[in-house]
Amino acid sequence: MRDQLQLWDTLTRDIKPVQALDGQTVRFYCCGPTVYGPAHIGNFRTFVTQDLLRRTLELSGQPTLHVRNITDVDDKTIRQSRAEGKSLKEFTDFWLKQFRDDCATLQLLPPHVEPGAVEHITQQIALIERLTGKNHAYRTEDGSVYFRIDSFPEYGRLSRVKERELSTGAGGRANQADEYERESVADFALWKARKAEDGDNYWCAPWGEGRPGWHLECSCMSMQYLGESFDLHGGGVDLIFPHHENEIAQSEAATGRPFVAHWFHTAHLLVDGRKMSKSDGNLYTLADLQQRGYSAMELRYVLLSGKYGQPLNFTFDSLNAARQALRKLAGMAGEIDFPVNGPDYTAFKETIRDISPQNPLQKAWEALLEDLNVSEALGQTFIALKELSANSGKLSKEERVQAQMGLQRILHALGIVLPNPTGDGPVVPEEVGALAERRWQAKNSKDWKTADVLRQELANRGWTMQDGKDNYKLFPKV
Repeated sequence: MRDQLQLWDTLTRDIKPVQALDGQTVRFYCCGPTVYGPAHIGNFRTFVTQDLLRRTLELSGQPTLHVRNITDVDDKTIRQSRAEGKSLKEFTDFWLKQFRDDCATLQLLPPHVEPGAVEHITQQIALIERLTGKNHAYRTEDGSVYFRIDSFPEYGRLSRVKERELSTGAGGRANQADEYERESVADFALWKARKAEDGDNYWCAPWGEGRPGWHLECSCMSMQYLGESFDLHGGGVDLIFPHHENEIAQSEAATGRPFVAHWFHTAHLLVDGRKMSKSDGNLYTLADLQQRGYSAMELRYVLLSGKYGQPLNFTFDSLNAARQALRKLAGMAGEIDFPVNGPDYTAFKETIRDISPQNPLQKAWEALLEDLNVSEALGQTFIALKELSANSGKLSKEERVQAQMGLQRILHALGIVLPNPTGDGPVVPEEVGALAERRWQAKNSKDWKTADVLRQELANRGWTMQDGKDNYKLFPKV
């Protein structure tokens, strides 16, 4: 392997190379979505960053085995499916399809394995039996099973949680995701006894009817497909404690082996400097932004633009800036005859070895290898393209090909598809265009009441309509 990715490790608090323990394939696990509603753009910051990680590894010549789970049974999925009068599978399948559609639109590579928690109940029961057999877990009178944190002295090394914090409430925070009462403040649920509000969403285990705890699901599925020790585990920073801390404890207690060699976390996405919240009206999905005329590529560009380990502030101004940056990139790429619809990702990986180390975009590539420094990589890309554009007429055929391949590598790593540089105006969703046309007709017919209602409906969808003498224009509200 010619290049090697250097990456921050949450556990050691240091940058170190990402390496395959078996010397061949980097096996990594990413905590996937809980499928009870649409994923929001904060979720997708994490998934897009993980996609960047995988692409950079593969383009450096390192094969990967990427596993991302689906949480299709927990308190939220059960509660919401029952409220809607649907079976758990019918409910979660609907939201899983939407998640996968959004992933495809955002150019996320599909994971090699995408296991669901429900289809791995048997394996989770077996893991609990290993833990109870080693006295790391205990059964309560109601038939629940809990992990005994005191049995694992190294608990807290990932998050640096203090012993006193566990005794004064951190354990309670550790189990908020389980939404269950427990005997101990610190111990967390491996198995939750059946309750009336669960309906028929339960399974039989040696200790009683119920369902597995959320933390257990990830340990089971990651080890099922990647082995008891694997190379890298990723997720959002909100999962460091308690979720990943609990994964380490239950996994290493069961196996007696190190669980993960490298921990990779993505920081929060803020909106206009604030935490996203439905109540504040600043929680957006991909569909919300598309309704306002923004493209998936513009969103992806924004989500990648900041340092992954630091909070990123999303604004509509940043989306507008992304639109201009992508058009500028496309225009500069055209100066070196770069094909907008170049080779697909799989085909391009086969030609990576043909890229010269003296490639004009080598500095951009090296920035990605140094802890996924996207800001530096983009800066170096613009610098290189500016110089190439200025000397386009003097480039030899080989120099032009190398420049094209170097740019293709950067774009494939970022998962960016360049727009048509001559494109003009926002992408207007079909239903928004239909509303605008109806309003225009109502206005020309002097049906002012209908015109006002339709204008307001456009505004509710995030659009402003500007009337002209003979036509109108639509603009996304900022």
